[in-house]
Amino acid sequence: MFSKIVVVQLKLSHMEKKKLLCKMGALMSLLFMSLSALSQSKVVSGKITGAENQPLPNVSVQIKGTTKGTQSDLNGLYRIEVPSASSVLVFSAVGFARQELPVGSGTTLDVTMQLSSSSLEGVVVVGYGTQKRKEVTAAVATVKSEDFNQGGVRSPLDLIQGKVAGLSLTRTNGNNPNSGVSIQLRGVTSLTGSIAPLIVIDGIPGGNLDLLQMDDIESFDVLKDGSAAAIYGTRANGGVIIITTKKGKAGDPRYEYNTYVQRELIDKKPEILSPEEYIEMPKAVDLNDRTDIYAMLIDKQNISQYHNFSASGGTAKSNYRASLYFRDANGIAIRNTKREYGGRLNINQRGLQDKLTLQVNLAANFNKADLLGGSSGDFEQAVQRNPTAPVFNQDGTYLETNAFNNYNPIARLHQELSEREQQTFSGDARLTLEIIKGLKVSAFGAMVRDGWNDRQYRLKASRSSMQSYNGGGYAYKGNQQDMSRTFETIAEYSRAVAVDHVMGLIGGYSYQYNSVETFSVSNNGFLTDVFQDWNMGNGTAIRNTLLPAPGISSFKEDNTLIAFFGRLNYAFRGKYLAQFILRREGSSRFGANNKWGNFPAVSAGWVISDESFMKDIRQIDNLKLRIGYGVTGNQGIPNYQSLVTLSTGGNYIQNGVWMQTFGPSRNPNPDLRWEKKKELNVGIDFALLNNRLGGAIDLYSRKTEDLLYSYNAPQPPYILTTLYTNVGSISNKGIELTLSAVPIRNNNFSWNVDATWNYQKNKMSSLSNQFYKVDRLEFGGLPSPGNLGNAIRVFEGGPIGDFWGYRFAGFDDQGKWIFYKKDGAKAGAGAMSDDDRVVIGNGIPKYMVSLTNQFKYKNFDLTLFFRGKLGYDLLNTKEMYFGNINWSPNNMLRTVLSKHAQLNESPQYSNYYLEPGGFIKLDNVTLGYTVKLKTSYIRNLYLYVTGRNLITFTRYNGLDPELEDTGFTTGIDNRGFYPRTKSLAAGLRVGF
Repeated sequence: MFSKIVVVQLKLSHMEKKKLLCKMGALMSLLFMSLSALSQSKVVSGKITGAENQPLPNVSVQIKGTTKGTQSDLNGLYRIEVPSASSVLVFSAVGFARQELPVGSGTTLDVTMQLSSSSLEGVVVVGYGTQKRKEVTAAVATVKSEDFNQGGVRSPLDLIQGKVAGLSLTRTNGNNPNSGVSIQLRGVTSLTGSIAPLIVIDGIPGGNLDLLQMDDIESFDVLKDGSAAAIYGTRANGGVIIITTKKGKAGDPRYEYNTYVQRELIDKKPEILSPEEYIEMPKAVDLNDRTDIYAMLIDKQNISQYHNFSASGGTAKSNYRASLYFRDANGIAIRNTKREYGGRLNINQRGLQDKLTLQVNLAANFNKADLLGGSSGDFEQAVQRNPTAPVFNQDGTYLETNAFNNYNPIARLHQELSEREQQTFSGDARLTLEIIKGLKVSAFGAMVRDGWNDRQYRLKASRSSMQSYNGGGYAYKGNQQDMSRTFETIAEYSRAVAVDHVMGLIGGYSYQYNSVETFSVSNNGFLTDVFQDWNMGNGTAIRNTLLPAPGISSFKEDNTLIAFFGRLNYAFRGKYLAQFILRREGSSRFGANNKWGNFPAVSAGWVISDESFMKDIRQIDNLKLRIGYGVTGNQGIPNYQSLVTLSTGGNYIQNGVWMQTFGPSRNPNPDLRWEKKKELNVGIDFALLNNRLGGAIDLYSRKTEDLLYSYNAPQPPYILTTLYTNVGSISNKGIELTLSAVPIRNNNFSWNVDATWNYQKNKMSSLSNQFYKVDRLEFGGLPSPGNLGNAIRVFEGGPIGDFWGYRFAGFDDQGKWIFYKKDGAKAGAGAMSDDDRVVIGNGIPKYMVSLTNQFKYKNFDLTLFFRGKLGYDLLNTKEMYFGNINWSPNNMLRTVLSKHAQLNESPQYSNYYLEPGGFIKLDNVTLGYTVKLKTSYIRNLYLYVTGRNLITFTRYNGLDPELEDTGFTTGIDNRGFYPRTKSLAAGLRVGF
């Protein structure tokens, strides 16, 4: 071919040759100029906004066909270097439609993102995978990081308090940094087993919350009904909370620093008699001093601080995110602190032409807590201690008063020590291989280690040592180590058939082994305090038989869980949806005849708004009907309950040798099986008025069967008197409503509203069967003095949480109690019997509500968050004991002079002490300001101030109406007075 061309050229005339050469030269010049232009890299920047011109942060900006990308900052601004004018930028964000735009010849490219239909393209994390919100057929609630509660938090779960309909989160000890959170979803589901939802952190079932910090969490997904939770089998009766942490993303290196300082203030103090009022009381003793013990127990200089620094970046092939944190939490009480530090690392890598993916997560937490302060008993002493008693005797020793149940709390806090050092580690890795298009297999392994060391010491001069150890010191050391090992392998296949049919199938195997090891030693009779607990053998109780014997103990237990599971998802034309789940699981905790069980679930959805008959109804953007039914189990019981275990008995001498006796500690039950919950859920998801109003309504009915409880066992054939076995059932019914609205949104101002509401009803359906019977169950034992019994009773067929007590009829002329008997007649306390007790109230809230209003004006934002619980009663035991003049010579509440002035008899349990418990709290107010800086070094800067638990609207007269409302012991305001607080915090977030 080349030779032919040459020949042709040779035949051209001189003039033709000249013209041809000119044309070729021009063509080559034009081609060279084009190539030069295309090969020139340049920087493109712009602003990304929503449909109503509000800036959008964290939008992914990626050069199409490459691994290079970045994200928009808090003001919606981005900046990226592109190789040429022909490059295409891909803009994507959760809840918005993906856009691809050519760069062109300019250097500025502004983008307006459009909402995807009702944000239905948003991703929801479900068990062992994710789904688009539009495809979800079960009851699943999602809370993203931008919707978290602001300000300082003691637990990661505080971030979503009041955000999920039906989820109850209660801090029964207020803001004590060493206290936990009581959790319950959709009512109580067990008598003796676990009632809390299963916590899954980055795929680890039973993940440790100590490893989480507020700025490392991406989202919470709550699997509320049985059809969603059945994939987790025997651990899902209480629901499932899936926590996803922030991961590395492709883009330029990014750094974030978040911090706050927080101060706790007493919300409400108990009103007690002043010294002058006290000395007028009968039996009062004036010790000629004026001491405010309550004030002395308060840390008036408490300051908590938090710091979190993170770095992230990388390419689409390999990226990372690492964070370090420090938190110093100081409670309102002295000697009540927790200091912790740690970090988290995430690494993601792709290889084999993007067919192989590796994800690794590592996390660590180290903390040290002072457990001595914050005791509710100390504040009880502050209320009842003689206000005229000095703290010290004249010789400088601590003064101890001798009234009922007295001790000097200031002395205890200075003469005793109780500390804990804890170390928690977690590591997991997931390797995923795409074998063919649509088929992936993965292997996941994880290990969590949680260990702590406790130490205690009581000085020789302490009240405890003087009373119990003949003036010798007391020391204790204990440690515990929890280990969890998880391995799971999953195969996942998805395929679209003829466009209309989309199927997704997963199948997997799960193995989890848990173990607990403990060791402790104690000794007393220490003759010097110099060594404290660092010389345990120095205590003389080892040799002195007149002192309490030293203690030493060790223990180990373990359990294994193995499961096979599968899930099939099917969608026809994107509007007819179905999901099928089956998990077969075996647990070592159950009897030989019931090791394995099956947990099926089925759910379906119909996207009504996609039907042709809905197209003309423009006010409806999305309308989906859901229905689901699922079976879950509960293996949250102690280990070895189905087996005969031995316990030690007494010692005796035989032939001059000490012998140890052993005996069975429980009856065997080879038929022991898990509690099983069957749940039906019907729901509607909706979005209206161009997505300005949306939400969900769910109705559920659940019944938990085969409840585990200890029943009286016949002898023979059994050796011991009780048997732990499956008998009863509980039913729960309820309605849940979630609403989101955007009443106003324009260039400078927006107003967003989020609300939740739910109603619940709980019933003890059965307690007995033909073999094992019980008349009733009782809970909520009332403290001494008085031997007042239990406050709560549960009968077969009756509601849960009922208070059973006497009906108050008044006082006689001597201030003695008068009550109504069962037949309506009136009688004094001495003439009342157990048959005269009736239902006088109920301690479980019927309704829970929350309302969030978020306002944004230019760079300012304001969030007002209200939440409440309604329709229940509280038993005020503080008034029962400390509001009674017979409590003298202890001090008392000032109500003895007003509300209880007529009363002149020992406490009696009746509806006299029941009060309405409903409340609404202004729980969070946050004012923030986004600082716009004209610098390339700082991407975003946000300043805020937050107030929490600011105002409580309630008819309850106690310190705080928000009390324990999970389980069966609900609605009882115990005698402890640990202060409830309101907190003020100031913080900043900066990115660079």
